[in-house]
Amino acid sequence: VSTQSTGVLVMVMEGLQGAEKRVRYDIIGHSGEDPHITFLSRDKPPANEKERLQLIEEMHAHSQFCWSGDNTVTGLKRAISHAASVPEADERIVIAFSDANLKRYMIRPSAIGDAMNCDPSVSVFMIFIGSIGNEAQQLRKVLPSGRSFVTMDTKEIPTVLQQIFATSIVNS
Repeated sequence: VSTQSTGVLVMVMEGLQGAEKRVRYDIIGHSGEDPHITFLSRDKPPANEKERLQLIEEMHAHSQFCWSGDNTVTGLKRAISHAASVPEADERIVIAFSDANLKRYMIRPSAIGDAMNCDPSVSVFMIFIGSIGNEAQQLRKVLPSGRSFVTMDTKEIPTVLQQIFATSIVNS
């Protein structure tokens, strides 16, 4: 878990604070040893800064002690399946954050695109934070149009999330 990832996560949780009755969300991660790690369940969002910090610490501890490797595609598919199984939802959205370092693990961009399209009942978006070279920009070219974003600065994340939610509302 990078500093960028935890910063984004804190922004998302703080942005959703107070909206728990309208927006229910899970925070699911993956690592080299597990493609589906539930860090936060929609039934128990963090109530305060202390609980948000505990969540960040749990994620950080997992990343320090897990096996190396990558489960991006499997993790993405499992997150989509998880979202699709949520009963009584007006919208089902998966927003995946990645460092776009997929070549390192020999992940084909088409595999990410196929995963993003695996369930039409779920709107799936990828946000690439940072990039090695222009890998993220290259990924965007093969992923579903309008559903991937690249940012080199986490300060841009709120604007990207607004675009995602606006797109989801228009398409639903």
